[in-house]
Amino acid sequence: MSTDSQKPTARPRRLMVLLPLLIFMGLAGLFLAQLLSGRDLTAVPSALIGQMAPETDLPPLEGMQVPGLNSADFAGKVTLVNVWASWCAPCREEHPVLLELSKDQRFSITGLNYKDKPENARRFLGDLGSPYKAIGVDQNGRTSIDWGVYGVPETFLLGKDGKVAFKHVGPLSPEAVSTTLMPEIEKALAAQ
Repeated sequence: MSTDSQKPTARPRRLMVLLPLLIFMGLAGLFLAQLLSGRDLTAVPSALIGQMAPETDLPPLEGMQVPGLNSADFAGKVTLVNVWASWCAPCREEHPVLLELSKDQRFSITGLNYKDKPENARRFLGDLGSPYKAIGVDQNGRTSIDWGVYGVPETFLLGKDGKVAFKHVGPLSPEAVSTTLMPEIEKALAAQ
């Protein structure tokens, strides 16, 4: 009799041991399928696409000879707004790409310096060069929230009408510039 009473309890105990493993394997399979789906992970949807750029009025980075960031300056020209910080390793990685882009005089690049110490931001730009025609300091991060920033770096493309035309999340690479960003810039430049 004691053997019969032990068998029914062994099965539920085995199931309880296997259940976490089965759940883990199911979730791992789901995550793997998402990673291998081929979708562009930098193409994060933004509620701002097609909308006017958020009202922005940020003070300039002290010690730099460029103005602060003001949304009134976006009107009538194609503008890239790059959100960056000196403490951001991917920002350092993308910086040569921004310097190369800044040579194209058909559009301007502005910087939104995110939660950074002014001396660190100046040192960063002093060491690497500055691609920005304006730099606004977002010390507390509130303006970045208005822009819908997930993290740094992020780059927004504004059309001549002041509307957000495109958003790139993560560091810009030469490949991302040639395959996605430049075609969007060309569209914005061609728009009336």
